[in-house]
Amino acid sequence: MTTAHFTHDTQARKADHLKICLEEDVNCREVTTGFERFRFDHQCLPELDFDAITIATSFLRKPLAAPLLISSMTGGTDRAKTVNFRLAEAAQRYGLAMGVGSQRVAIENPELTESFAVRSVAPDILLLANLGAVQLNFGYGVDQCRQAVESIEADALILHLNPLQECVQTRGDRNFSRLFDQIAALCETLPVPVIAKEVGNGISGAMARRLLDVGVAAIDVAGAGGTSWAKVESGRAIDPIQRRLGETFADWGIPTADCLQQVRSVSADVPLIASGGLRTGLDAAIAIALGADLVGMASPFLKAADASPAVLDETIRATIAELQTVMLCTGCATLPALRNPGVLRPIEA
Repeated sequence: MTTAHFTHDTQARKADHLKICLEEDVNCREVTTGFERFRFDHQCLPELDFDAITIATSFLRKPLAAPLLISSMTGGTDRAKTVNFRLAEAAQRYGLAMGVGSQRVAIENPELTESFAVRSVAPDILLLANLGAVQLNFGYGVDQCRQAVESIEADALILHLNPLQECVQTRGDRNFSRLFDQIAALCETLPVPVIAKEVGNGISGAMARRLLDVGVAAIDVAGAGGTSWAKVESGRAIDPIQRRLGETFADWGIPTADCLQQVRSVSADVPLIASGGLRTGLDAAIAIALGADLVGMASPFLKAADASPAVLDETIRATIAELQTVMLCTGCATLPALRNPGVLRPIEA
């Protein structure tokens, strides 16, 4: 396969991903985030002024006005560029963090970097670059990772971990051997923090511990219960076996709630991102109560940004209002207070 063919194939795949995520039902069918297993203890008289509630925080030493991350989604096409710049402008306006989609397409074709390079409209945000960890077995190293970071002036690098997606993806990269040693070398050399992130199948406590031991600075659990990338890849597969794989494994993974509890059980202080099926500020509050420091959402913001900047603004404002409403109705003036004993309770089976 020639480089030109390969580049086109990667760019076409990005266009397919965006179209499928926007236009088709790619949510998990049966597995859920696990958040429905919990309820907040409502305080009918919270003794708290709504205007005194603070949701400001920081992540990787970068200040944020709210604990929200516009999760990694897209790039590499004209439609993706429009979406990314709308998302970045909103992140700047509301003081949120943002991650771009996989930059592999821009490493292969630097002309496409501009679809990711949002720093011009978002000078102050926590901005996360993104590459697939498996690419370390396919010719990528510190130089490519540094290029991904420097080309968009990112504050950190997401290494996404996606073995199931690669299995379902036509001509996916499936050699996941020897990656821990390579990630360790990368973490030691790269001048910015490295974040390990799944893509919707979850990171267990045991796996988080191994990743932290090799130098990863933060974990994004990206658990099961939201967008199923097995379904996304199945939707674009031509080969009937790949299509069947996607359907078979549409509900594979560890629910997001379980991931958060497991990771917190192995590390009390790891910077922890909750993503995977979160759709509202209520979901965000549950995730924070379960130990998350930052809450990532992709699908709600992607669809809103594709619609219009006004719809995106409304979505962000509503999400923040939902989080603040939980805090008032639980008597929690600060985000850490959501983790106090008795604020969130498991529902009795």
